Amino acid sequence: MATISIKEITTRLEQFAPLAYQEDYDNSGLITGNPHAPVTGVLVTLDCTEAVVAEAIQQNCNLIVAHHPILFRAIKKLTGRNYVERTLIKAIQNNVAIYAIHTNLDNVHAGVNHKIAEQLGLQNLRILAPKPATLLKLVTFIPANHAEQVTQKLFDAGAGQIGNYKDCSFNLVGEGTYRPQAHAKPFKGTTGVLERASEVRVEVILPVVAKDRVIGALKSSHPYEEVAYYLSVLENENQEVGSGLVGELAEALEPGKFLQHVKQKMQADCVRHTALPTSAIRKVAICGGSGSFLLSRAIASGADAFVTADFKYHEFFDADGKILIADIGHYESEQFTKDLLGAFLKENFPTFAIAFSKVVTNPISYL
Repeated sequence: MATISIKEITTRLEQFAPLAYQEDYDNSGLITGNPHAPVTGVLVTLDCTEAVVAEAIQQNCNLIVAHHPILFRAIKKLTGRNYVERTLIKAIQNNVAIYAIHTNLDNVHAGVNHKIAEQLGLQNLRILAPKPATLLKLVTFIPANHAEQVTQKLFDAGAGQIGNYKDCSFNLVGEGTYRPQAHAKPFKGTTGVLERASEVRVEVILPVVAKDRVIGALKSSHPYEEVAYYLSVLENENQEVGSGLVGELAEALEPGKFLQHVKQKMQADCVRHTALPTSAIRKVAICGGSGSFLLSRAIASGADAFVTADFKYHEFFDADGKILIADIGHYESEQFTKDLLGAFLKENFPTFAIAFSKVVTNPISYL
C-alpha cells in the first residue's frame, strides 16, 4: 500500500477548513512534526495532552489531529515546566506530529457547529455571525469571442458561487484599447499602432481561499499576453463562513423539555441556564466552545434559545429575558468534533486506519 505523508492529510483538512478562516489569536495548523514524513497512524482528539501523546505512541500513531491547539502563545524555552511544554517535548522526542484544526473548523458551515446542530436535530441552518473580508471581487476584461470560455474556467476554479447559486457573473460589453510596444507579442494588433478591441468586462465573486487558483485559471486561459484585472476585498456577508449557527427544531418544545433534550443529546452532566421563558422553544442558536460574544447576535436572530458554553456570571444577566441561555460546558459542546474529523478522514482516506482517542481530556469534573 502506498504511503501517505502528513502533508497529504493536513492539505485535505485545510481544503475542508482553510487556515485563512481561523481567528487572529488562533494557532491552527501543524504545530510539531515533519510535514513530509510518512504517516503510520492518525489519532483524533479534542485536546492534545501528555496522556494523548502517550496513547498515540502506544497505538503507533505519529500524527495527532486535535481540535484545540496545544500551543497558543510563543514560548522561549522548552524545559518541561508546565503541561504544554511537557506535551510538546514528549511529542518531539517520539516523532509525533501535532496538528490543530480549531477556529477555522468552527467557522466553516459544515464544521463544529453543524455537528452540534446534527446532534440537536436542527434544520434550516444558517451562519449566525458571517465572517467579513472573506470574499473578493474579480474584475477582468476578455475579448468577446473568448469571454465564455475564460469565464467558465473562472467558475471551474471556484469563482461565481453566491449562496445556493453557481456560475454567477456580471458582464458588460465595451471597447478596450492598447498600443503594443517593442518586444510585445499581442494577441491582435501591430507594434506601435493603437488597437481597438471588443471586450467583455466580467465581474465575479470568489472566496479569499480560492484567489490563487482563480487567478491562475484566468492567466492560463486568457488569450492576452498581459491580462488586465483587479481584485477588491468585499465586506459582504459570506453565507458559508462565520461564527455559530442558527436553526430550527422539527417541533417546538416546552422550555424544560428542551433543556432535557439538550442535556441528553449533548451528553452533558450539567446545564447552566437562565430563567425558563413561558413560550416554547423552536428557533435555536448554537456555538461550540466559548460563545458569549455571540449573545447579541443570537438575540437579533430571533432565536428562542442559545446553546453554548463558558458564560460568566454577569453575562447571564445580558439575556435580559429575551432568550434562554443554555451553557452546557466547553468540552461537552465540542466533544462530537472527534466524530466529525474522524468521519472526514475516513471518507478521504478510506484505506487508512483512523483511531479515536479514549483519553477524556475534560479538565472539569462535576460532583
